Parts: sequence; structure tokens; C-alpha cells
Amino acid sequence: MTVQTGPQGVGDARADDLDRDYRMLIDGEWVASADGRTFQCVDPFTTVPWGQVPIATDEQVDQAVRAARRAFEETDWARQPPAARAAVLRRLGLLIEEHADRLVHQQIRENGKLVSEMGPNIKAVAGDCHFYAGLAEQLHGHTMGAPFPNFTTYTVREPIGVVAAITPWNTPLGLLGWKLFPALAAGNTVVAKPSEVTPTSTLLLAELAIEAGVPKGVFNVVTGLGPTGAALVDHPGVDKIAFTGSTTTGLRIGATAAARGARVSLELGGKSPQIVFDDADLSNAVNGVMAGVFAATGQTCIAGSRVLVDAAVYDEFAALLSQRAALMRHGDPLETSSQLGPVASEPQLEKILSYVDIGKGEAELLAGGSRPDDAGFFHQPTVFGDVPLDARIAREEIFGPVASLVRFNGEEEGLRIANDTQFGLAAGVWTENVKRAHRVASRVRAGTVWVNNYRLMGHGMPFGGYQQSGLGRELGIEALHGYTEVKSVWIDTGNEIAPIWG
Repeated sequence: MTVQTGPQGVGDARADDLDRDYRMLIDGEWVASADGRTFQCVDPFTTVPWGQVPIATDEQVDQAVRAARRAFEETDWARQPPAARAAVLRRLGLLIEEHADRLVHQQIRENGKLVSEMGPNIKAVAGDCHFYAGLAEQLHGHTMGAPFPNFTTYTVREPIGVVAAITPWNTPLGLLGWKLFPALAAGNTVVAKPSEVTPTSTLLLAELAIEAGVPKGVFNVVTGLGPTGAALVDHPGVDKIAFTGSTTTGLRIGATAAARGARVSLELGGKSPQIVFDDADLSNAVNGVMAGVFAATGQTCIAGSRVLVDAAVYDEFAALLSQRAALMRHGDPLETSSQLGPVASEPQLEKILSYVDIGKGEAELLAGGSRPDDAGFFHQPTVFGDVPLDARIAREEIFGPVASLVRFNGEEEGLRIANDTQFGLAAGVWTENVKRAHRVASRVRAGTVWVNNYRLMGHGMPFGGYQQSGLGRELGIEALHGYTEVKSVWIDTGNEIAPIWG
């Protein structure tokens, strides 16, 4: 068995290294589980288990948090000139670019996403890193006009402290970077806990972070199952929890953080509407809806899976979408010709299958609805038509390639249905009427609204949700501010304080 101190040597996504031993990063050292427990990842295309990944004990989680605390309080990471942190992040961005193929292949092996999607994604990760390197040198407060004579008043932004970054399996490095890069840019230290489905890509990024010059203890990674994440969330030494995942888990984390006054940012679930009006370019709208529902095999929090279609064009739209969905090619995620990859894990596949069974009793099945005969965790792109507003497939997040079509009559009804949800992460608006585009975008209750496109991201634009889709924002300068505290400073420039007695 080959033993590695970190994930060096990762090459092709299916290299013959099934017995590789991985290590966690705690206080600058690559360590195994203290009690010897491990788990394996599973390639969702081949369904073959691979790797030995350590399960952190509670004591090791404590060691990681204490290491991050020491690095925050006793080193100069938070106190050094912002340009020094920016330089480290720039080196890390360059290393991500240099090792892009390794990072892409490792994630594909973990979660089965298409190479055609993960290639651009890793370029975006590097871009995000460079973006926050630049912002590190632009973090500033404000000078205020003092409300009293002889005072100078100003604000400064300071790092919060130790950040726990808990990340999901669908876009492991992209969603880690949304937390890690602004947290480090602001001067915080970080303990990351990746999903047990996709832990090794985070370990590979941690290796690059060490190479880039991130100091000992500033970035730590603990791996394991649910209890490992719970131990990190519950740790009193964590000052902020940054979480991406399910709404149920996120609300529980928010309550835990509130109980001890810890800061929190939550990027949670969604059931995002795509509103197709009668004046839309239907061919373009169908392509956009497919990208919103079937890209990443539907495993995105922003999946536009509630497709609201004006009754005047519903039949034509439903026919086009069903026809094109049926033509999608599933296959090896490493092949550029594949249009649909496997879902990330067998439990996720079982969840999708159960929702499709529910949907068959709630609505009309227009396309898909089952697994193909191939090996691997595949599910056909599935379209349900004339879905009732109270159907579970229209209200609950499935996290798979399943679209629910709902008819509406006129703009007001479309908006009412779009906003009739506990979520508010994203929305799509399909119309050729520019006035309607602005009008509807302003009234949809969602953190991101696309018009005549869907699922685009950029590091300068903040991302986050309304209602139970989350709290706080990732990306943009708003994310950087989310890893700071604001301090108000009052300086009395007068000669003396007038007595208040006698």
C-alpha cells in the first residue's frame, strides 16, 4: 500500500492508486486518524471504492481549532500588511492554474461531474483566488464626520478569528474557495471540513496552499463523516461557521451558532423558478432551462427545476423540452461528448429515484423517469408536466435532473407562483420585453435573477439567498466583509474632559 503524507502524485482521475492513504492537515502536519478509522470514496461512474481517508477524532478536531487559534493570536497572519496576505493568495492562484488538470480529475473521480464543466470551474476557482488577493489590499473602513467638537471618528474592519468552513460534495473546490479565499484575505484562520463524498480534492488544494506559503495552522483540514462536522460546529473556539448544504442542516447550524454568539453564513437549498413568458424566444428558453435543470445532473442549489410556463406557449415549450431532454447523451464524465454524468453517490441516486416515484403519482411524466441500463449512478433527465402547485416535486428540493412544469396565466399569476416558496436562492426570467424583464426581476424574491440566461457566476457578483435559502453572501466584496468585524474608533483631540460632578 502506498502511503502519502498528502495527496501528491494525483494524475488521471482513474489512476491505479485505489489503496492510496490520505492524511489530514492539522497545524501544518499531515496526520492519520488518531484511532485508525478510515472511510473510502466511491467513483460514481465505475462504482469502485478507492482511497483510505482518515476519520478525525473529536480530539483532532480540537487540535485543529486550537492550531487555528494559535495562528490567529500568536502569529502575524492577521496583523501583517494586507499586501503580504495578497502575495500568498496570488501564489496560490497561480498554483491552482498550474495544477488545474489534477484538481479537475480529482473532483471528477469523487463526484462524477463532467470534465466539460469542471475544466471551466477550476479556472473560476483560480480567478476567485486572484480576486480576493486584490481585495485583501482594498479592505478599509471609513472616516466619519464626528457628531461632537474636537473628535476624530473612523471605522476599521478586522478579521473575526477562527472560521469553520463546511463544504458540500457537488462543487467541492469552488464552494471551498468562496469561503477560504475571502476568509484568508481578511486575516482569519480556517479549519475546513469537506464532505465525506469529496474529501481528497480539498486535501490536494491544502497541499497547494502550503506550497504557496500559507503559514502553519492558518489553514487546517479535518476529514470524516457527520460527527466530525458536528464536533467542529459545536467547538467553542470557532468564531464563525461558513456552511453550504441542506436547509435542514443549515438551520440547525445557525441555531447552534446563535446559542454562543458565533457568526454564521449559510448557503442553503433552493427550488428556483424559471418563468417562461409568452413573448420568450422558446428555443433559447428551452436551452436555458435545460442548463438550469440538467447541468451538473441537477445537483446544484440553484437548479431552476420549477419551470413556470405561460399557458399560451405551454404545449409548445413542453414538447420542445421533452424532445431535447430525451436526446441528451449520458456517459463517461471524462469524455467531452458526454452531456450528462452520473450523480455523485448511491444515496443521492436513491433519493432521486424516490422523488421520481412520487412524481409519477402527482403529475404527467413527459420524459425520462428511470435509470438507464448502464453501470454507474446515472439517472435519465426527467420532465414532469402539468405539476400541481402543492405537489412535492414542485415544492421540495430533489437535487437531481428533474424538471417540474407548471402552467400560469399572465404576469401576476406567474410572479405569485414564483414567490410561493420557502426558498429564494435564484430565478430565471425568459422574455423579449425589456420592461417586463426589469419589472419581474425587481419583484421576484430571490438573491440572484437571470434574464434570458441561467446559471452564470462571477466573482464580482455576490451570491446568496432569501428566506430559507440562506444567510449572508458569498462572492463579491460582500463576502470579504462577511469575514470581518467593524470597529468604531473615537479619538478626543481636545485638551481635557469637562467634569460631570460638582
